[in-house]
Amino acid sequence: MGYVRLLRRRRVLALWGAQALSVLGDRLYAMAVMWVAWQESGAAAMGLVAVAESLPYIVLGTMGRAAVARCASLRVLAVLDVVRALLVVLLPLAWAGWGVSGLLGAALLLGAAGALFDPNLGALVPDLVRPGEVQAVVGLMDLSGRLARIAGPGAAGLLLAVVPQAALFWADGATFAVSAVVLALLGRRRTDAVVRKAAAAAGTVRVSAWQLLRAHPPTAAAIAVHGVGIGAGAVAMAMPALLAVAVGGGPGAYGAVLAATGAGALAANGVAGNVRMKGSAPVRYCAAWGAAGLLLAATAAAPSLPYLLVVAALSGAVAPFLQITLAAHLAAHLAAHPAPERLRLMTVDLTVIRTSGTVAMLVVPALAAADPRAGFVAGGLVTAVAAPRGGGAPRWARARGSPPPEAVSGVAP
Repeated sequence: MGYVRLLRRRRVLALWGAQALSVLGDRLYAMAVMWVAWQESGAAAMGLVAVAESLPYIVLGTMGRAAVARCASLRVLAVLDVVRALLVVLLPLAWAGWGVSGLLGAALLLGAAGALFDPNLGALVPDLVRPGEVQAVVGLMDLSGRLARIAGPGAAGLLLAVVPQAALFWADGATFAVSAVVLALLGRRRTDAVVRKAAAAAGTVRVSAWQLLRAHPPTAAAIAVHGVGIGAGAVAMAMPALLAVAVGGGPGAYGAVLAATGAGALAANGVAGNVRMKGSAPVRYCAAWGAAGLLLAATAAAPSLPYLLVVAALSGAVAPFLQITLAAHLAAHLAAHPAPERLRLMTVDLTVIRTSGTVAMLVVPALAAADPRAGFVAGGLVTAVAAPRGGGAPRWARARGSPPPEAVSGVAP
């Protein structure tokens, strides 16, 4: 199903619009707070803010499943967006009153709101759209995220150039506020109570992540590979160092590589979101990570800038298949299971990648900068080796005594 045709349905358009505005708000906030942190306290403050924003994902994902489950409705998600809007608008006051401590506190609160919002919106997709539309809706969400990553920094830079800094935070808050209105209206017009029933179930059923992963070995393997890929992929932060060593490139070359990656991702999104592919989704997902790892390793060769641009475009083209395949699998392929299970698996995936990414960001780029070529080869090979091993069930999930899915959920697969 094409995106244009899909967007003719008001419910889908509203859902996509709300998600797109929330993602744009996230990107604007990230740019604004990083700018303030760097301007006032340097690179160290930027790193602390990045860690503070990711920490709630890790904590709530491991110890806050009840809190996450209580947010499994559109109206609660609208409230979370209102909270994010207020936090963003008040962030300059927090900085003025408490300095770096205020900035870190705001980042923690905004991260907590995001950790409650993100998995719940993804888990609600099958309850809001038709079964055959899930892949395309996930594709639309992936597209909005990629457009926000491209447009967000540019919009933030433009606003900072022409308006006072405080106006950027007001503009950012407005994106969350409009998203909140859309989600509230969407929840109000939902008359068949499917979402309310799913929310009630999510709030009352306790789902063990460990039991779920053992009951769904291919999904567990895919989530594990996701964590490995995100962690090893942090080596890409050393791209400026590789450009300087390999081709003598500067900021212009780095911008060209980023643009090529984004162009490849946008070009492939329509295929990944709309073309039905045969075979096991987790196996296809792990195969795509294998390709991503090989491309990351191939980046190290870098005989010229054109070579890097081609590899970057190919790497970007793989990215939508990674994002959409796993998200659609968690939403659609597990749709026969209760909503709490979908929510728990999505929360586990977010927790894994946030943990892996945060730890890797603190270590990998600095190590790779010392020898960029070796760093890219190592990161790529780690991903490429881990991916095929994840194509089947991990050993711990195949162990004797693993409970069947119906023992966990009470619903046969």
